[in-house]
Amino acid sequence: MNDLNHALEEYLEQHVTPMDEVLTALYRETYLHEMNPRMMSGPVQGRFLQLLCQLIRPSKVLEIGTFTGFSTISMARGMAKDSLLTTIEANQEYEGIIRKYLDQAGVADRVQLIIGDAKRIIPTLDDGFDLVFIDADKVSYPEYYDLVIDKVTSGGLILADNVIWGGKVLNVNTKERDTQAIQAFNDLVQNDPRVENVLLPLRDGLMMARRKGMRNSECGMRNLGNGGIPHRG
Repeated sequence: MNDLNHALEEYLEQHVTPMDEVLTALYRETYLHEMNPRMMSGPVQGRFLQLLCQLIRPSKVLEIGTFTGFSTISMARGMAKDSLLTTIEANQEYEGIIRKYLDQAGVADRVQLIIGDAKRIIPTLDDGFDLVFIDADKVSYPEYYDLVIDKVTSGGLILADNVIWGGKVLNVNTKERDTQAIQAFNDLVQNDPRVENVLLPLRDGLMMARRKGMRNSECGMRNLGNGGIPHRG
């Protein structure tokens, strides 16, 4: 990170609602004990996720990639008490710190933590997610998108972190697998007629895609078993 980017990041952090004691402790512990602490969402993106959940009030959220739980807590705090956030983490070593801070943050009752391979777990989950946040292994981003797109409600959101990838996405001749995967993911979303999207220069890049409403004929078929009442798009 160059000096200008570092200064801008510090400026952003000075102009966001401060973290409380729980998130501050989690932030410090992650930086003290984890090898790649910048995998954590951090105060700016965490506050953005919380405010977004407060605005859209999702009843079901799916997070792919928990790490130490900073983004999980941030989203859960923006959700209603009767809502459910399902978060999937591949590395079992993080389970202790995740559960510790979920309890301290008072959101454990609305979070379902699943340890395992998201590619195998996602197909077993019910549909109806109002928000999906993808922040796991970059090579699998296109596959994660394909797995979740049909599980998202009409008007629901898919967010994906690190889609600028330190500017490496601009290198069209890259041979790096992670960069190639993110480039493929960005193009996949951009060319998907089922969504409308924007790539935000927040932190390391955040893709936001909104699932468009279904066609009237599709709504009718989907709701034959529900008295013919169409879904709102």
